[in-house]
Amino acid sequence: MSTRRNFLQNMGLSALGIYAFNGLNAETVLMPASAAEGPVLRVALMGLGGYASRVADAMQQSKRAKITGLISGTPGKLKSWGEKYGVPENSRYNYETFDAVKNNPDIDAVYVITPNALHHDQVIRCAAAGKHVICEKPMGLNAKQGREMVAACKKAGKQLLVGYRMHFEPLTLEIHRMRTAGELGSVKFFQGLSGFRIGDPTQWRLNKALAGGGSLMDIGIYALNGCRYMVGEEPVWVTAQETKTDFVKFKEGVDETITFQLGFPGGVTASCLSSYNMNNLDRFFLNGEKGFAELQPASSYGPIKGRTHKGPLDIPAGRPQQAVQMDEMAAIILDGKKPVIPVDGEEGLRDLVIIDAIYKAVKTGQKVKLNPGASLRAQN
Repeated sequence: MSTRRNFLQNMGLSALGIYAFNGLNAETVLMPASAAEGPVLRVALMGLGGYASRVADAMQQSKRAKITGLISGTPGKLKSWGEKYGVPENSRYNYETFDAVKNNPDIDAVYVITPNALHHDQVIRCAAAGKHVICEKPMGLNAKQGREMVAACKKAGKQLLVGYRMHFEPLTLEIHRMRTAGELGSVKFFQGLSGFRIGDPTQWRLNKALAGGGSLMDIGIYALNGCRYMVGEEPVWVTAQETKTDFVKFKEGVDETITFQLGFPGGVTASCLSSYNMNNLDRFFLNGEKGFAELQPASSYGPIKGRTHKGPLDIPAGRPQQAVQMDEMAAIILDGKKPVIPVDGEEGLRDLVIIDAIYKAVKTGQKVKLNPGASLRAQN
């Protein structure tokens, strides 16, 4: 694994090899943002909604990522965002024309921030256009889609990353380090609570055709993904139960509240809850023989707060999570950096495999077995 320092020491002619390896055109390499940081990843944002606004604003504090393209179905947004972020008209696209990014040397990667049901086709099109892809979670609607997305990016020789911003969050990484270093002792139990009371009943998150589900796909995935990197193993079984109290807002196929339990090969169990109808649910708790670790809030936009058996976790929040995420993803794509907690397409696929199993467990009322290695290869 190349460190940032080694990367900088070997810049110059060797940098051209790095760009060629990552599928970038050496003729369009940008100069480093600063001598201490490295080359800049030029990103087109696809889907200019609420979360994209947060990402775009945070990227103004990024040191290695810059907005150089925009993709939207709303002409007014393309104009206003283009003017705000200095994106020229020839780097603004709609959903019908964005395949033309293939011919735009000023775009290295596309960040897909559209409703869940659109991710699959859009990611595949971006890869076919010769661009690296960052995709918001959940990566797709199910494991079948996830496998196709991973395969398409591999075929195109492009990287597929998933917007797991918490994988770069300092307190999260400190607890991960403590567990890995054995400071908690043998891990026994994890609890993950993720939920809020959702508002506007007409929003796309409550439309199964666009969201692919309900709370589990949107907010519960934090607890699901969190239990995997906090425990440090892949689950081998899952059970789940659904509760629905509002059949008007939460129509068929849109889950209101799901509780799910997972078992791990080392004997650890996890108990998680995902809800669109309860506030004050944003907590991770990891218990081991020697101590514990807790995050509350655990997955909000910050500040994240935490404590362990040793006391409070006193780590300054620093820059916005999305700014850090984009800098780290630039290092992954441009430098070949290996993150502490993976954010690649296989990581996104693992979550989709388990989500499929959770929905199956809800439907059947049975314990669903998982085979982590085989699940990534199996065909639905």
